Amino acid sequence: MSLTLSIPFERYTQAFFDTLTMVGTSAAIAFVAGIPLAVLLIVTAPGGFLASPRIHRGVGSVVNGFRATPFIVLLVALIPFTRLVTGTTIGVWAAIVPLAISATPFFARIAEVSLREVDPGLIEAAQAMGCRKWHIVWHVYLPEALPGIVGGFTITLVALISSSAMAGAVGAGGLGDLAIRYGYQRFDTQVMLIVIAVLIALVSLVQFSGDRWVRWLRSR
Repeated sequence: MSLTLSIPFERYTQAFFDTLTMVGTSAAIAFVAGIPLAVLLIVTAPGGFLASPRIHRGVGSVVNGFRATPFIVLLVALIPFTRLVTGTTIGVWAAIVPLAISATPFFARIAEVSLREVDPGLIEAAQAMGCRKWHIVWHVYLPEALPGIVGGFTITLVALISSSAMAGAVGAGGLGDLAIRYGYQRFDTQVMLIVIAVLIALVSLVQFSGDRWVRWLRSR
């Protein structure tokens, strides 16, 4: 017995690829911006080789401020900035702006925890050998913390999938938009169940792949 879809299959595929675009682009931005932010928090912390309490507190306060703001509130608050950057406030590319801004401090804090767990003895040994500061970051901090960073990035991806679905409430597109417009507003249970199943499968795939990558990194 074949399943009869209440809306065309093409709508599901388009929504799926819209979600992948939102999550993939915002995740890439969060990774590129989050790693330097995490490094800055580590090296300027008390005991760091560029210790600066003022900078550390300032950057930490900004990061905490964005992390403490619920995504749906941040989504609305950033509407003027989103319009300035993308020229619109609806659609996939408009959603990427708040998604990336929300995910960057989230990932930065997770990466900071991984960097903080690097053995201080390795840092001291590198300093004793006369390594430059950026060499210590590039060749000691990041390689040693890489499994934790990958694990944190996996968590960030899962959070972004959830946030991208939430962004559908303001017409961002993707699976969340499909679930709200056709599932919730039109009381179509089939659409809701299919979207939920796809999101669960996507999250499970991301988590499985991330865990496998972390295990491979730790076994090297």
